[in-house]
Amino acid sequence: MGVSRAGYYKWLERGQPVSNKRQRAIEAVAKAHAEHPSHGYRWVCAYLRINGIIKISENFTYKIFRFLGIRSETKHKVHHKPRKIRDRFPNLIFSTWETVDRPFQVIVSDMTAFHTGYGRYYEVTFYFDVFTKQILSWSLAERRGDRRQYIDGLEQVIAILEASGCTGPVILHTDQGSVYASQAYNELIENTVITRSMSRAGKPTDNPVNESLNGWIKEELMTDFHLAESHDLKQTITRYVDFYNTERPAYSLGYMTPKMFYKAFMDGRIEHRDTFSSRELSEVPKFVRKKMEEKAELNSIKTKLSWRKEGIPPSVEEPLSTFEKTTE
Repeated sequence: MGVSRAGYYKWLERGQPVSNKRQRAIEAVAKAHAEHPSHGYRWVCAYLRINGIIKISENFTYKIFRFLGIRSETKHKVHHKPRKIRDRFPNLIFSTWETVDRPFQVIVSDMTAFHTGYGRYYEVTFYFDVFTKQILSWSLAERRGDRRQYIDGLEQVIAILEASGCTGPVILHTDQGSVYASQAYNELIENTVITRSMSRAGKPTDNPVNESLNGWIKEELMTDFHLAESHDLKQTITRYVDFYNTERPAYSLGYMTPKMFYKAFMDGRIEHRDTFSSRELSEVPKFVRKKMEEKAELNSIKTKLSWRKEGIPPSVEEPLSTFEKTTE
């Protein structure tokens, strides 16, 4: 007969053509849904199996639902509403962090939590200078949700700016935490050189400097300074902050410490640029823009190659040498 032994026994065990069983399954699902329209495909699958009507998988039942264009009917539908604009302050940075060109130009802040030995929980709020990566101030809270640490840190930053004679403008960038958005917090910067900036809701990548530094700091505090075994958490963090600012070389600063980098800039040994004022704000992430530029450049090269293949000369605006270089 030209049929393999395995194929024959499989046909014998199946007992009926696949198309017939598929049709029976479609009819059974359609009937069950018509009688119980408030249930979804998983319930229908279990209902058919338990009552001995037909045995099919949940995945196959889902496909039948899609094939028939049916779905459960319920009054408890999830209604997706467009996001309401609730950003109290605009984002003045986005992905232009590399354009910051002087100390005290952009300051970032965020809270990070520490779980130490004996079930102890602490929250620490840091304030960083984006240009020098220096920890300007920090404050410790020993209970969850304490608001005072944010305000204490901001008061210290204001005092540092006044003592340095900074005339601004200074951008303070944070996330949309309840304290950062509170009236009491923002009243502190009235009549100062500080301007507020906020990350978009649910966008931690809008504050990459703070997120990155918090990660490194937690790693070093736990691994190098043994914070979990410390009996005096405040003293340990104080010792670390002094180490961070004066002894710890930073890769982003050319392996200088924040204090050395600040002094080198003030002494004129680091080029004074003017890039921040001409920054172009864009909600499109930098890596996306880079990919778009690379794609555009690749399409341009392909076009030029096709021109050469068809014997069409390059554009009169483009030198021939440039065209030849792209086709090598």
